[in-house]
Amino acid sequence: MGQHQLANAATAYAALKASGLKISDEAIATGFDLVKWPCRFEIVRREPPVILDSAHNQDSFEKLALALEDYFPDQPVILIIGVSEDKDVAGMLTALKGRLKLVLATKAVHPRAIEPEKIVETAKRLGVRVEVAAPVDAALARALDLAAGGGEIVLSAGSMFATAEVKTAWEKMHKSL
Repeated sequence: MGQHQLANAATAYAALKASGLKISDEAIATGFDLVKWPCRFEIVRREPPVILDSAHNQDSFEKLALALEDYFPDQPVILIIGVSEDKDVAGMLTALKGRLKLVLATKAVHPRAIEPEKIVETAKRLGVRVEVAAPVDAALARALDLAAGGGEIVLSAGSMFATAEVKTAWEKMHKSL
């Protein structure tokens, strides 16, 4: 989902055609129809919306903001974010700033993950409401509690490893129901 995925699909199509492989347009269309790409604007629940995305830089957050506007216009966002040490947290948060109701800074179990307090410093500097919610499963639980009946989107983004942990926590939560 998202307009940027059209450009990605066109690029993939062109690469397949240029590769010299004998793949029919029908086979390519079938592949596009069947593709599942976890944590790429993956909507795991509709109400309240829970979206898992692997946006991890300013550009991908800008594309994420456009997709949110296309599919969930004007709904405020509770963002679960954990990032690695080399990321532009300010750029990422700025891309969503107008939509952010709350940022939940968390930390994945990954050697490059930064401490949530560094995310908090950046969010506060930008004037974004923020709190620490760690570990990741606690951040998801907090976001879901806050979004219950409030009309907000629960969104996980910032790094693939943090969003993968949110996905695991989501799946574990729903296996126990």
